[in-house]
Amino acid sequence: MRFLIFGQFFDRLNEGGPAFMYPLFLMMLTCIGLVVFSLLKGDEKGVLKKTVHHISLFALVWGFLGQMIGLIGAFDSISESGPVSSSILAGGLKVALLCPTFGMVVFLIARLGIIGLTLKQKEA
Repeated sequence: MRFLIFGQFFDRLNEGGPAFMYPLFLMMLTCIGLVVFSLLKGDEKGVLKKTVHHISLFALVWGFLGQMIGLIGAFDSISESGPVSSSILAGGLKVALLCPTFGMVVFLIARLGIIGLTLKQKEA
């Protein structure tokens, strides 16, 4: 069961466009790692917190950029091929939404980490 979930996750990464989804995945891992490191070791100057902040915003924009580039390519294909069925169009729109959705997930995870770091700073 566990391997099935991971397989589906990586299938979605490939389906959403590996050129955009895998960098988003690395940004998510980086943000999680920086937050955990900062919670354990401390971040006196706030450099790690600012880095997580910037990476989260970059991930959000990167996801929407992936969507825009994907939609431009899809609309180019549609304009060249002529009429397209609604099921093919719906499938293409679903794929186009994967990248910004994952970008938003990375953004939210990083923002939760920033909230945790802010609360930790206020305690100290």
